[in-house]
This record gives sequence, structure tokens and C-alpha cells, in this order.
Amino acid sequence: MIKRNFKDIAIWVNGELADKENNSVKITGVSTDTRTIKEGNLYVPIVGENFNGHDFVETAAANGAAGALWQRNQPNPPSGLPLLFVEDTLLALQDLAEHYLGDLPAKAIGITGSNGKTTTKDMVTSVLSTTYKVQKTEGNYNNHIGLPLTILALEEDTEIAVLEMGMSGRGEIELLSKIAKPEAAIITNIGESHLQDLGSREGISEAKFEITAGLPENGTLVIHGDEPLLTEKVVNTPYKVVTFGSSSPNDYYPVQVEQKSDGTFFTINGESETKFFIPVLGKHNINNALAAIAIGQRFDVPAAAIKKGLKSLKITGMRTELIQGKDGITVINDAYNASPTSMKAAIELLQDLNGYKKKIVVLGDMLELGDNESTFHFETGEGIDTDKISHVFTFGKLGRKIAEGAKVNFPNERVHAYDDKQELISKLKEIAGDGDIVLVKGSRGMKLEEVVNELT
Repeated sequence: MIKRNFKDIAIWVNGELADKENNSVKITGVSTDTRTIKEGNLYVPIVGENFNGHDFVETAAANGAAGALWQRNQPNPPSGLPLLFVEDTLLALQDLAEHYLGDLPAKAIGITGSNGKTTTKDMVTSVLSTTYKVQKTEGNYNNHIGLPLTILALEEDTEIAVLEMGMSGRGEIELLSKIAKPEAAIITNIGESHLQDLGSREGISEAKFEITAGLPENGTLVIHGDEPLLTEKVVNTPYKVVTFGSSSPNDYYPVQVEQKSDGTFFTINGESETKFFIPVLGKHNINNALAAIAIGQRFDVPAAAIKKGLKSLKITGMRTELIQGKDGITVINDAYNASPTSMKAAIELLQDLNGYKKKIVVLGDMLELGDNESTFHFETGEGIDTDKISHVFTFGKLGRKIAEGAKVNFPNERVHAYDDKQELISKLKEIAGDGDIVLVKGSRGMKLEEVVNELT
């Protein structure tokens, strides 16, 4: 993590020391939350719509902070704690991260996309860690506050930083890319998440493509080559473009795929003698693995090491996570988030699995889909294969639209729509039993991990 004195930090953030005698105060690490302050941290008080971190500067000091930033327009700066005055504490945090990363030998890799960002981040990290010292974005620290904090947590000898870049609207990924200045970047795909804010898939594509804002001319951009909204943007670009997808003419594509209960085997073009294995389910995750392979080769990781890295992959929880539950029930926990694209992929995964008595889906609302949200939900239900799925459970107001779509093909007694989660769980426990498998998927706000917990 960052270890610098107050004087150096003042230069990087264009700040002014409250007291010149504090020039030599040593800062070790940065925090924006007084509850997680560690001894020696720099406390950065963020001003939000409903909170003001400046109210807690004295608490930060009591909890061990060595110093704090202070926004000039905030009244009554406290005495007794080394302060560094800045125009805007959030901008100062971002400037500090940009300068710190620029001061390190570490190379950055940026990852964005509508679906699969976190799984791809985990795969890239696992592949590169066979050869380099790598640190990655932890948890959901992928926004305008989280990414700077991730960078400021990098060790001095880190060789590669794998940085997930999320967004809440236009301009955010551009900001993150300019802070990180990645040598390579990945766009996993273009889906429907953020349609409510961006209006169209074209708008989403434009926003995701902002990851190139900090990419140097000799950088590498890895994109989903089956997506025209991406491929049309890379004509005559200065950086090297690498594509992955389902088939030729992509630079990377699978040749053979074999789905097992504990993961997926596959071979790729140009590496037919190497059978890769990823301990996660779903053909859609092969695309994520292809992006990781492309990055591995870009950074000269040997083929055997890439294979080893993918095989030893540990994915972040609630993302196509296969769990052995109670009473002989198997659960696919994919409850972290959902969009029509990822929901369809998860359902297709379940439909393709063999060796189970009943296959059951538990699907919740997909949020932030804009004006066509009802249609997206209805079509999701209508697309479920009645010959391969035994029962459809839905949760939430929009989930009822999934149920309506499912009833186009399913008899009513095999479709169960609920607004009460406990009622859903009770009925699910009646139907699911030994030898059955249950897929649980919905947007983060639906908290469907509560269903998973009841089954496991």
C-alpha cells in the first residue's frame, strides 16, 4: 500500500499543508471509512448527497489516522490532526491514485463489460499470477472511489494490477481509464445492464468503449468479436485489437467444449493439443477464459502456466457457483446480478447439464432495464425449454412477467410466482429433493442468496 510522507502527497494532489511542520508525517494506506481506519492511514473525507466525511475526521484521528485531507470549502477544520487542504477531496483521492500508480513499476490491465467483468478479472489474475506478482480489484471496488482505493492498496513490488471498471453512467469508465492508464484492456461484452440510464445497447457500447481513453497507442484492446457494436469501433484504431468469440474469424475461439459437473473442458484454435479446464460452469465462461488466455499470451505467460492458472481459478462468490446443498440438492448460485443476456446464459447452462432428476430455476427481477423491462422479463420466461426445465419459480414484481412468459409453454402447475421470499422457499423445499439441481439468479437488489442459504 502507499507509504509516502505528507509533503509528497501534497505535491501529487496540489494541496496545501495546514502546518509545514507536518511535512515529514508518514502515511501508510488510505481510507474513506472511519470504521476501517488502520494505524497510520490517511483519511479522505468524501462529501456525498446524504453524508459528509468531514464530520468524522476527529473520529478518524481517534481510530489511528495519521492525517487527513480537508476540502477548502468545509468550515471548522479541527486542530490536533495533520491536515492537507485541497479543492475537492474526491478529485484529490483520484489524483493521488493516478500519481501513485505512475510512480510504481506495475502495469495495469482494465476490464469492463456488461456481464462477466468479475469472473474475467478472476481468470486474468489466476493466469498472470503463475508468472507475476498480481493484485486485483477486491469486492465491488470498481467505481470512481473504489478503483483509486484499489490502486492505493497496491504493494510497491506488485508487477501487474488487474482493475475492474464499472459504471453508473457515461464518463465514469473514461475517468477510471485515465486514472489507471492500462497497458491492456478487455471489454467482455455488451448487454442490457444500464439501459435505464443509457437508453440503448449502442449507448452502452459507447460507455464501455471509454476504457480506451487511457490506453496508450501501443496498448492492447481485447474485445468480444461476435459483437458488431464493438468490432465497428476498432477500425483504424492505433492500438492492437485482439478478438475472442464463438468461431472464426476471431483470434481466439473454442474448437471443442465438454461440460462436466465440476467445470468445463475446452480446446482453442492454434492450441489443439492443449485441453484447458475451468472449474466453473457455462459455455459463456469460455469467452471469459479466452480473454484471459489472450492477456496471458500478451504478457508472455507460457501455455502450460496459462493452463495451470485457469485450472486453479477461484472465482468471486455468487457467480455460477456450484454448491452441494442439503437433502441431496445441488445449487447453482448465480445470485450476484442479472441481465437478460446473463439470465439466458445461466438458463442454457442448466438446460445443458445432465445427470439430475429435476432441473428448477429460481429467477428474480432484473433491474435497470429501462422502458422495455417488462418485455425483457416476458421473453426470458418464454425462452425457457419446457422439456429441459421441470419448474420455474419467480420472485418480485418483474419476476411475475417471467412467469407469464413461461406459461406460454409451461402448464400452470409448473410455474410458481411469488412476492414473498419465505413462501417461495417453502414451496421450493416441497418440490426440490435428492438428485435435483436448482439455479438461483436475479439482480443484486433481490437478495436471492437468501434462497441459496436456505437450500445449503
